[in-house]
Parts: sequence; structure tokens; C-alpha cells
Amino acid sequence: LEGDDAYRYIIAPQALAPGDEVMTSMDEIKMRVGNCMPVRHVPLGQDVSCVELIPGKGAQLGRSAGTYLTMLDKQMKTGYALMRLQSGEKRFIPLDSLCTVGPVSNPLHKIRKLGKAGRARHLGRRPKVRGVAMNPVDHPMGGGEGRSSGGRPSCSPTGVLAKGFKTRKKNKPAPLVHESRKAAQTKAKLASK
Repeated sequence: LEGDDAYRYIIAPQALAPGDEVMTSMDEIKMRVGNCMPVRHVPLGQDVSCVELIPGKGAQLGRSAGTYLTMLDKQMKTGYALMRLQSGEKRFIPLDSLCTVGPVSNPLHKIRKLGKAGRARHLGRRPKVRGVAMNPVDHPMGGGEGRSSGGRPSCSPTGVLAKGFKTRKKNKPAPLVHESRKAAQTKAKLASK
């Protein structure tokens, strides 16, 4: 911001180097990595990150290491842009939402190996004890003679199923999701055959 000496943190995009200047503007500015602008000024096919779902709320999509969204289409009449997430989901985003040019840095984060239990503990992760190794008083899958397999679908200590179940309410549709992740992945699987 012009004439403002306060420091601000941003989620670093790929290819941004120390000393590079980044700008945030509601007007059309140069398409340079790290610049932040409304979705309406982003050209089709451009990869962006840190996208707002609700204008002014702050970034909610594309914030994790190495992630990005791709601009597919802009519908000026409806006021929405169509973007593809890395999961394959296609979603409508308001044209006034802010986004940052370029994918988030550190794409190799997901393949790093911690190497030892101690490093996981330094990150605040405590040891995982399997439910089947516990007693029935401690876990729904506990107990049994010898090495029993649990005898029921995998679940948490409170009985919530672990292998997935539908959580979306029937009376709460997702109108801004153009194509779900599941539908996109099924389409990709059929195309590869």
C-alpha cells in the first residue's frame, strides 16, 4: 500500500524471490507472479492461488503448498468465473473475489519424509494407537481374544465411521459447484481407458 510502512505476510507464490515487489489492486494491474487482483482481471488459462470464495472474506481456496486453481471461463452476466481446482472439481467464483497470480510455492512439500518419530512430535503430532489394539472400554473396535480384526467398519473412538460417509445435508445444495470432484475423477478415468 502506498505510504504504508506496516509489514504484511502473504502466502508465497512459486518463483517469487526476496526483494520482488508485489501489488494488490481492485483495478487491472500487470499479470506478475505475486500480484493480487480481482478474478475478473485474470485471463483464461492462468493459474492462480489464494482465492476468495466470498469477496472481502479472505483467501479460502488454493492456500496449501504447491496448489493452484485454473481459470476456465468468465460469465460477466451472472458475475461468476468458472475455475478448476486441483481435485478436478469445477466451481463458480464471484468475479469480485481477490486472487494471487501463480501457484503456491514449495510443491515438493507433500513428498518430504520426516525420517523419525521425533520430527513428527516436534510438529505436535502424538503417537497413533490402533483401535483394535485397545480394550473395549477404550474403543468400539477394542477387545477380543488374540489378534482380532475389529469385527465392524473402521471408526473413531466415538464411533464415527473412518472410511467416509455422506455429510452434506439434503436441504443444503451446493449451487456454485459446477462439477464435483467425484464426477471429474470418473470422467478422467473413463477418458484414460
